[in-house]
Amino acid sequence: MTRLPQIALLSDGRRLHLQDGPIDLIVEARGPADAVRAAYEAAAQRFTGLLDELCAELPKLRAAAEERTSLRGVVARRMHAAVAPFAADCFITPMAAVAGSVAEEILGAMLGAAMLDQAYVNNGGDIALHLGKGEYFSIGLMDRPDRDGVMRTMRVDADDQVGGVATSGRHGRSFSLGIADAVTVLAATASQADAAATVIANAVDLPGHPAIVRLPACELQPDSDLGARLVTRHVHELSHNEIAAALESGVECARQLFDRGLIEGAVLQLCGDMLVIGTKDIERQEARPCRLENAVHA
Repeated sequence: MTRLPQIALLSDGRRLHLQDGPIDLIVEARGPADAVRAAYEAAAQRFTGLLDELCAELPKLRAAAEERTSLRGVVARRMHAAVAPFAADCFITPMAAVAGSVAEEILGAMLGAAMLDQAYVNNGGDIALHLGKGEYFSIGLMDRPDRDGVMRTMRVDADDQVGGVATSGRHGRSFSLGIADAVTVLAATASQADAAATVIANAVDLPGHPAIVRLPACELQPDSDLGARLVTRHVHELSHNEIAAALESGVECARQLFDRGLIEGAVLQLCGDMLVIGTKDIERQEARPCRLENAVHA
């Protein structure tokens, strides 16, 4: 029996929910009513069968990225293209860009079907974004994505040429080699942001530090693409200097990616400290709930 994805408007009547297995998207389009309707129909049509496309090539997607690829699917090849710039310097697989690549694919289908003022596809906090002239988008950043805390907001304007926002860190859905609470990256596309966030979050680290508990990824998840590589499970108390050193390691990585034109900016967070590279000023607000589509979680 063929599995069908769950597709429905949310109770607010504005946002579309698309869910199939581990893929869980919140979509919103703004513009004329007929354009929004056409965009949602296109999103639903493209979403159907997308998970099966990825599963068909899963073994290759979980393998270390190489310069060339035999991947065939559009989303699979996008995943590979996003991680390829990092393959020579570190271990990375196309799975590092899966959430952003899926969001990007659905957004592309929507924009191919209708002229929209604004649209986004939020895949668990990794966001593909379209902003028409004069439009802007506010993003909420939590001090700790896994608990309530102080929220800061970051505004993205159409002129910023940012098409993707992604967050990685040790509290997220995927494993991390580093100790960052969260690294949020802005880039030209969601797939690029997703891959870069993974790389920068891995770089926020204190290798060999006794306060950091690590376990082989395969012991926690037998089919993990990280295999026996050690992933962070807990970080005990660190000194101010140790926090600064770990953040600076990540910042150096972010600066290099910024200079190479691979990202537009990054926000790095660890133990309440924050460093910002290349982005506009971030406004601090009191802790409060934020709208799901604007919230960035690791």
